Amino acid sequence: MAAEVEFDAKRDRLVIVASTLGTVFEWYDFFVYGTLANIVAGHFFPSDNPAVSFLIFLASFGVGFGMRPLGAVLFGVLGDKLGRKYTFLVTIALMGVATAAVGVLPTFETIGVAAPILLVFCRVLQGLALGGEYGGAAIYVAEHAPRHRRGFYTSFIQSGVIGGFLLSLIVVLAANLFVDKDAFAAWGWRIPFLFSLVLLGVSLWVRLKLKESPVFKAMKDAGEIAENPLRESFGTWPRVKMILVALFGIAAGLTVVWYTAQFQALYFLQNSLRIEDNAARMLIGSAALFSLIWFILFGWLSDRIGRRKPILIGYALTMLLMFPLFHWIADAANPGLAAAMERAPVVVSGSDCSYDPFAKEQATPCGKVLDTLSKKGVAYTKVAGMSGALPAVTIGGVVVDASDAAALDTALADAGYRLDKITPPFWAGAKIVFFVVVIGFLSGMTYGPTAALLVEMFPARVRYTSMSVPYHIGTGYFGGFLPFISQYIVAKTGDPFAGLWYTVGVVAMSFIVTLIWLPETAGKELD
Repeated sequence: MAAEVEFDAKRDRLVIVASTLGTVFEWYDFFVYGTLANIVAGHFFPSDNPAVSFLIFLASFGVGFGMRPLGAVLFGVLGDKLGRKYTFLVTIALMGVATAAVGVLPTFETIGVAAPILLVFCRVLQGLALGGEYGGAAIYVAEHAPRHRRGFYTSFIQSGVIGGFLLSLIVVLAANLFVDKDAFAAWGWRIPFLFSLVLLGVSLWVRLKLKESPVFKAMKDAGEIAENPLRESFGTWPRVKMILVALFGIAAGLTVVWYTAQFQALYFLQNSLRIEDNAARMLIGSAALFSLIWFILFGWLSDRIGRRKPILIGYALTMLLMFPLFHWIADAANPGLAAAMERAPVVVSGSDCSYDPFAKEQATPCGKVLDTLSKKGVAYTKVAGMSGALPAVTIGGVVVDASDAAALDTALADAGYRLDKITPPFWAGAKIVFFVVVIGFLSGMTYGPTAALLVEMFPARVRYTSMSVPYHIGTGYFGGFLPFISQYIVAKTGDPFAGLWYTVGVVAMSFIVTLIWLPETAGKELD
């Protein structure tokens, strides 16, 4: 069965706008949680070490992503059996309610350990909802699009993901304008979560105007709807192979590039480079705004040169440029701190320099020194010391008494380590935005063609399930835990750049899988 899709400009504009707005609003709900990580962490996961609170909070952030594959299975089956339109109406309603609930949750100080449990439960609901959103929106738009414009049409869905992140930053910054810093930290952080109710109302109003996709309608009229979409999706080796290629070649690679451009860059500025939180949000938000065009450009370009080429080139450039780009960001954002790390590196030596970022108290003297440096946000390197030797710290080759906190602070200050939060001057900020936009360019290359590609890879009977499951496993696990894994690597090693190895490693895997096994699908008729 082939469903002919006629060009209808008015209908297509409504389809694209409704699907993209819904995607913007749903991802806003998801990203506002990550945008406010530094503040909310202390309310629900209090700890003497802010780095530990932050890491545990990022783990809870990853829980939402971890639930996305289950949401993909649940809503994928519903989408293949009941239709595309009604399924993604349910997903956006669930997301809006779960996000607003975070805005009214009591904190740890009020109800103790029940607070983080309730917060994680809201993240579970958010993850389930998001598991059905992307696939539904992408399929709905693609099944309305003429085959030679499919990449362009669906690229707006990808830009909607950026739009959600950007909107979360805008609302947080706007709330800060009306609530002073102390009040925002105390209770004002709830405002962006509660604002999701407004977005929910708009999303439902717009999406209720839509009709069912022509492909699903034709399939339903012909009596060809799958009885068991999940079983059919994994029923033969060729279909399983395509799901694995979509998972390891596409979803895993594109999502680590995207999250590196957004969350890892944000946390790098806030934590490692000591940039004031709102200034960091404005820089990343500006870069996200300028990066919107890349997703649409490469979606449009993929209709002309194919889907594989931009994705493969984007992966290759990511592996080559990611480390240099972050070093350039560091030099622009806080040149004094970057110069101090280069000129006077902090070196810790000891007989047992193991460090557990989650431990309430470190087991060894050397571990306690590393914990002190971690709390201050100071980068360090470790070298093995003689057996039984007490830990030693050198800053630029000068030995410092690690047991004397005041002496350590003085030595760091004398070496140029300015650890107070700063706001970069205009031209430095412009450089930071430019470098993050370059990372956004790499993300656009790998993400822009993806919605059309995934839709074209799978048959209509099981399309919702087959594309949603690998996409959300890849983005949920490889991408969702990226902030946690990368920041854990930074805390564990003391190297603010070490977390980038996770991104580069995943992209290298995806490059190989895509190069060898991904077929070209551009221009394919949708059955």
